[in-house]
This record gives sequence, C-alpha cells and structure tokens, in this order.
Amino acid sequence: MFVRNLRIVGHSAANAYADLRAVYTWRTWTVGWLGRMLAQVTFFTLLGRLVGGAEGTTYLVVGNALMTCVIESLSVVASTSWERAAGTLGLLAASRAPLTWVFVGRSLQWPVSGSGTSLVALFVLGPAFGLRWQPGQILPAVLLVLLTALSAYFFGLFLAALVLGASRVRNVVSNVAYLVMMAVCGVQVPVGYWPGWVRWFADALPLTHLLAALRALLDGQGPATVAAHAGVGLAVGLLWLAAAHCAFTALTARGRRAGTIEFTA
Repeated sequence: MFVRNLRIVGHSAANAYADLRAVYTWRTWTVGWLGRMLAQVTFFTLLGRLVGGAEGTTYLVVGNALMTCVIESLSVVASTSWERAAGTLGLLAASRAPLTWVFVGRSLQWPVSGSGTSLVALFVLGPAFGLRWQPGQILPAVLLVLLTALSAYFFGLFLAALVLGASRVRNVVSNVAYLVMMAVCGVQVPVGYWPGWVRWFADALPLTHLLAALRALLDGQGPATVAAHAGVGLAVGLLWLAAAHCAFTALTARGRRAGTIEFTA
C-alpha cells in the first residue's frame, strides 16, 4: 500500500514539475516571485524597526523569511481547484488511485519553490539585517525550512479539499489562512502576546512550532530543544494531512453519490 501510494505521488509530481516549468522561468522566478517575497520581508522588518526599535530586527527577519515558504505552499489551495476547471476531477475520482495521494504530488512544486525562496531570504537577505549564521546551523536550518514548507503544504491540502466544491473562494481562503498564520504563529510578535484561546489556535498550526525550532537553533539552544519543537511541528502537519485525506475521501464519496463531482458552486 505504501509503495503504491508513493508511486502515485511520484507520477503526480511529474505533472507538478511540468506546471512549475510552465509557470516560471528563471527570470520570472528570480525577478518576479523571489523579488516580491524579499521585498515583503524587507518591508515588515523595516516597519518593525521603525515602530519597535532595532532590537527586534532579527526576530522579524527570521519570522518573515520563513513565512515566505508558507505563503507559496498555500498556493495548493488554488492549484488543486485547477483540476475541476480543467474537467479532469471526474476522471481522477473515477480512477482507482486515492484522490489524496494524487493531490499530494500534484502541487509539490509549491513547497519546493517556497523552500528556495525562504533559504534565499534567510541566508542572503538575513545577513543584511544582522542575522549571523554559524556553520553548524546551516544544515539544520535548511531541514527546518523544508519541514515548514511541507507541513504548511499539508495544511493547505486540507483547505483545498474544503474549497474544492466552491472554488471561487479559493484565493480568499488561502490569503486569509496565511495572514492569520502571519499574525498568530510568532512571525511578527511572540505567540505569548496573544490571549490563551489564540495561543491554543496557534498551537494547532505547524508553523508555530517549526518557527520556534528555527529561533531556538539561532539562539544556540540544544539540539534536543530544536528537535522537540520540530517534531511537534511535523506531527501537527501530519495530522493536517490525515484531515485532508478524510476531507478528500468524503468529497469523493459525496460527489459520486450525488453525481456532482464535476460541478462546482
């Protein structure tokens, strides 16, 4: 079963690679997308420095740099609905392949591209704002970026399954999701700034824990602390993947039963 699902993801990822080549060239990615994200990181970092002073600069550049991979990973909310617009959703539902694993591979270009964006922001833009990296921190930081992008992608898959029947709201949902995460997950202000019920909500999002792991790494805390935060973040991301699987399964069953799998609101 695992091998079969892995093969499904691999075949579907080939389509993701084709989409990536169609959406981006090196010029449009570097000048268009990457330039836009670096400008966003710079904007929030300078705004925070203006309001709160220079002592919070490192905090802001780390949070906003990692946030860029989350923003791009949540593009899966919109790209999943492309299958319905292309008229291929009914064919996918009729196949023997579980819909979840098709969609896991179908938009893998987003966390891959998003990871690249965050790495450039952390290792190229970050030092311009005083962020200093030790050689032993580089590989763990790269792994944390990859885990963040993947975990956010799993969360995005759950949102994609929810809006697949109402694809007109796909951009609204993805934008609201990343703005909420940017506000409550420790990107701009510490999670402890918020009341208890908001902190509880933030703990249900993988970014909160993986950003805490990256901050712990930069603060020189021990590997056990970094690994603990990262492990919780990955576990939360996998729970969102399980929720996405349930949502895709319910969507498929409901669409087959009602004959509405090819139609959208």
